Amino acid sequence: MLPEIKKFILSFLKDRGVDPEGVRLEQLQGDGSKRVFWRITSSVSGPRFIAMANPPNDDASRRENFAYLMIGKHLHQKGVPVPGIYTYDLKHGWFVMEDMGSTSLQDVASSNKGHLPIYEKLLEHLLRLQIAGTNNFDPAWCNQTERYDRHVMIKYEANYFRDAFLCLYLGLKSEWPELEVPFNHLAETASRADSNFLLHRDFQSRNIMISDGKIGIIDWQGARLGPLGYDLASLLIDPYIDLPHQDKNAIFEQYLLMIKEHNAAWIESFKRYYPYLAIQRNLQILGAFSYLTKTMEKPYFETYIPAALRTLNDLLHEVNDPELSPLRDLLKDLNRQ
Repeated sequence: MLPEIKKFILSFLKDRGVDPEGVRLEQLQGDGSKRVFWRITSSVSGPRFIAMANPPNDDASRRENFAYLMIGKHLHQKGVPVPGIYTYDLKHGWFVMEDMGSTSLQDVASSNKGHLPIYEKLLEHLLRLQIAGTNNFDPAWCNQTERYDRHVMIKYEANYFRDAFLCLYLGLKSEWPELEVPFNHLAETASRADSNFLLHRDFQSRNIMISDGKIGIIDWQGARLGPLGYDLASLLIDPYIDLPHQDKNAIFEQYLLMIKEHNAAWIESFKRYYPYLAIQRNLQILGAFSYLTKTMEKPYFETYIPAALRTLNDLLHEVNDPELSPLRDLLKDLNRQ
């Protein structure tokens, strides 16, 4: 740890009345980003904190930090269980925030012990984020784009799948003109969903923390306006967890009931376009895991590529849209190899 950020952390703790002599800074295991996290604990019992460093060395990092701050503060004010941000320094990309614990939904669900009630509670938080989160939300806070739309679907999901998974990871041909029609049709269809809600964009089990029965949501910096179905799809097709089919159905139906309580008019659009949004999310997952494996040299993510590929194949057959047949045929060929 650089002495400058350590000084920043100790200054914060001193203002909180914490004796720096007993403070321990433990660097946490990295995940898919370049950000670095530390858990701050004290020999004296009391609250724990998380420090984050994301040096703003380029415009993308600067935008990411600004989104992290502004969207995080906004969601916290709306009652969404994201960590409270106690202090920050955007010039250096430093944050100190609430510690949401070290146990993720992936850990809990993988143990197959009473996870469905957690999902039910999580859906309440998700709907609060999606609905209440739109109130006074400023799209200027957003990091990558202000809205999840057709442009994002093509560039950051379909083409990501093509370039990172098919070309880079699998080492197949560099040109895929046969996928342009299904990619365009997929994005055109998915973009018809009602999209005046707030989208987390990476709502999966490793970004859901469970501590003393309470739920915490992290990694919100990619939030933007978008449709209801995308975040639910992220949760249900999450390759980190092999949810049984009956559990997925139960969670899906519970979510439908909750939507109906808010506004029954949302149901038709949600059900019609959910499968297409799920396929979009699945393309993004395969692109991201391939990029992280090959370019970022993080082989941990390669473990989950087969599960994501199986899910994409299942989704394409469930939708059974003739316009998507070139993509479906591609998956069939890959399964033969």
